[in-house]
Amino acid sequence: MVKSLKVLSIPFLALAVLFAGPALAAKPSVYTGFLSSLAVNGYDPVAYFSEKRPVKGSAKFELKHMGATWRFASKANLEKFRAAPAKYAPRYGGYCAWAVSQGYTAKGDPNYWKIVDGKLYLNYDASVQGRWEKDIPGFISKADKNWPGVIK
Repeated sequence: MVKSLKVLSIPFLALAVLFAGPALAAKPSVYTGFLSSLAVNGYDPVAYFSEKRPVKGSAKFELKHMGATWRFASKANLEKFRAAPAKYAPRYGGYCAWAVSQGYTAKGDPNYWKIVDGKLYLNYDASVQGRWEKDIPGFISKADKNWPGVIK
């Protein structure tokens, strides 16, 4: 009986480590969603500045930055990002700006965005964005104090 428990415990332990490992790891500094490596859900972060709207990026124009895969609508946008990623990447790693101001993280949705003082911010959804817009400077100040501590 003891031998069979030892045999069963090794595969069980391996499975437990396999599935618990990601849950126990620190959150990445760039939001990519569950089982994804795409930053901004595959949208082109440069397009928010140049086209003033969300534009899906292409797998033909992508690069790795801060552990995530970033996609772009054109080679020109990829090169702009490569030259100045901090200028184009969403603040707080693409996590919801309002959530970070409240001391926690939530997904940032690329369809709920705003550029403030030349920086891109994402929000969770329309309702949360409405709350955030009631005091953008105040929430940015709070989020700046919380970031990056909320990802630990």
